[in-house]
Amino acid sequence: MKRYLCSIIIGMVVILSIGTYYVKVASSASSLPRYTFKTIEGSDKELDPVIVQATLENGHFYEPLTIESNRTTYGSDRPLWSDRYDHQIERLIKEHRSFMRGKGSISSLYEDDDFLAYAWVNSEFTNNGKMEAELDIGLLEKKDEGETSFQVELPHQERIMNVDVRDVQLVHSKLQVLTMIDVNSNNEKQTKEVHLYTIDLANKKVLSDKTLLSETFTYPNQVDFEMPIDVAPSQPNSMVLISLIKGVNHEEGPFEEKLKESKLLSYNYETEKLETVKKGSLSLDMARSGYADGKNLYVVEMKSGKYRVKTFDLSSQTLTSDTELDIAANKEEQYTAAFKNGRVYFLLNGMNQEGLLTYKPAILLIADIKTGKTLYKGETVINKKNSKSYQLYFDDLEIK
Repeated sequence: MKRYLCSIIIGMVVILSIGTYYVKVASSASSLPRYTFKTIEGSDKELDPVIVQATLENGHFYEPLTIESNRTTYGSDRPLWSDRYDHQIERLIKEHRSFMRGKGSISSLYEDDDFLAYAWVNSEFTNNGKMEAELDIGLLEKKDEGETSFQVELPHQERIMNVDVRDVQLVHSKLQVLTMIDVNSNNEKQTKEVHLYTIDLANKKVLSDKTLLSETFTYPNQVDFEMPIDVAPSQPNSMVLISLIKGVNHEEGPFEEKLKESKLLSYNYETEKLETVKKGSLSLDMARSGYADGKNLYVVEMKSGKYRVKTFDLSSQTLTSDTELDIAANKEEQYTAAFKNGRVYFLLNGMNQEGLLTYKPAILLIADIKTGKTLYKGETVINKKNSKSYQLYFDDLEIK
């Protein structure tokens, strides 16, 4: 009887603790300011797919928040066991909970109408300092929910110091896994590489390990590989862009780029061709700060007091549109952009380049990417009188 009484008391303590937690959370969240968008122009319906991720700060107080369906939800509003995921990850978890268990990186996922695929590198260093790494592969057939999963050793893992999965594609029933690698070196030389692993899903093995790029350098020289922001990270794409950046680190002064040696490259999964992109009117800086979806590269430019969006077709390597947005440019303020369904979503954050608030409302503009026609324009409004004691930092702009 004592044993059961003890269990009952422990259970009651747990329940009371959880209840107290939620009362405190509810009280705390209810006292925080709520942010919504006030319409200046256009239709409110354009806001339906918009998700804004931000962080509220007040001294040492930090609280993540989401503005979705024009409502504010704080991290403390969410269940205790709930994690904050990219909306695409959240959708996949709801639709395929078993397959998505333990999978939280959108760049490691591929999805089409028939399949959901996953690739990740699990790695650790042994006592002798060598890398042990394996590819963790998963494939889900949506029609019958049939799952295939296996692990396979990463080729030439003894020479790898660090590896990062950047893109996953399913091409002709073979999984293509694009990675960026830091090579293990015992001397002053450093080597960085871009590798493409081709995985035979039927026979559960690595068919090939293709080195797309390899650069070796010594200090003060520096080489980096970068990719534009992927606006369709899990969708089928035939092409990826990679920036090769070469420069010199000066002991006194900033990094100096060697513009003549830096370049923008494209890799086509179908043709297996790696080519240098003819940038035309695009500078390297513009290309690197752009947004790609596997078909186009979208670049934001400030010109004549306005923001412009240039669309660069990757297949033909031509500029297909140069559109002016109806929003004043401000070099002192940061912006976040997203591109989907022929629209540009542009959020002018109200923060300067150092991330300091200017206490101006954030402006959200939604426009047709070809014509520049404004479909929606609005600004943030706050429902609390004491809101000026808080700082709002915008982290991400997502489109469902």
